[in-house]
Amino acid sequence: MEKKLKPIVIWLFIGVFMIATMVVIGGITRLTESGLSMVDWRLVAGTFPPLTDAEWQRVFADYQQSPEFKELNSHFTINDFKSIFWWEYIHRVWGRLIGLVFIIPLGWFIYKKMIPKYLTKRLIMIFILGGFQGFLGWFMVKSGLVHMPKVSHYRLAVHLVTAFFAFAFTLWVAFDLWLPVKQITNEAAKRQNLIKWFFPLLIIQILYGAFVAGMDAGTVHNHFPLMEEGALISEAVFAMEPAWLNFFEGKSGIQFIHRYLAYAVVGFVIFIWFKLKSVQLSHNQILGRNLLLVAVAFQFLLGVFTLLYSVPLVLGVLHQFGALLLLAATVFLAQQLGLFNSKVQVAT
Repeated sequence: MEKKLKPIVIWLFIGVFMIATMVVIGGITRLTESGLSMVDWRLVAGTFPPLTDAEWQRVFADYQQSPEFKELNSHFTINDFKSIFWWEYIHRVWGRLIGLVFIIPLGWFIYKKMIPKYLTKRLIMIFILGGFQGFLGWFMVKSGLVHMPKVSHYRLAVHLVTAFFAFAFTLWVAFDLWLPVKQITNEAAKRQNLIKWFFPLLIIQILYGAFVAGMDAGTVHNHFPLMEEGALISEAVFAMEPAWLNFFEGKSGIQFIHRYLAYAVVGFVIFIWFKLKSVQLSHNQILGRNLLLVAVAFQFLLGVFTLLYSVPLVLGVLHQFGALLLLAATVFLAQQLGLFNSKVQVAT
């Protein structure tokens, strides 16, 4: 790593940590059913929480007009309301803080002319992803404030996948500056396509994880390895007509896809590990290969226990965090194999 790039690398890794924390806070917000507690979206004024009894009464009165209060929480007192308000408030404020942590140092780096030209487009992409993510958060919450007290699981999925993509891209840029790869062996280059094919599979699995979360599909079929006693595939998987709708809007169908895609993800990682074991690799490439195997094993076990215990808060959050770790391991291995980097030379 070039010495002059060290502040930028540290800044990017701080961003990665904050995005990962944001995903965890978002998971807690969802699992505590706190996401619809703030019914207005005030970018500046909403930075500060209610500080007086009068302000608490005002925001509680706004919440009482929402579908969630009318249909699900009409028994809530103001103290009950405060218990769900704080996680959504922390979620939103943390998002604003991420924006400040990105924009202020970026302005300083530009002023000091510390950013190389090749890095400019990447930083612009991170900025766009961050802004788009904020918009998607508002777009998602809005879907639960109109008629039904439930956010669209499609919007939740787009919101979560975009957060994962922002995390992955920022991490890739940071790794590329910190541990640049200039040359790889011909054998390692031939294995790049394995990671190219694995990325779409992992993204689809993350997408279905978001569907499971949005539909509360982890609370049904809490058996393993069978979906229910005596059945590898539950009859409920095909309960809706037309049949394809089960895999997008049916709890059982969505869980079925997520459950069995997990086997494909694990199998593909084991395949990648053995394929890379047979070629000459650098120390970091070996590390990336092993981290990927450990991450997928950890995530699979978390998924099993999360399902068996019907998604308790701690396991649900850990499972979501495990997906981040698996994605991070994939990004590290991809970067060390020179994937998506045309400047890396292949040794013959």
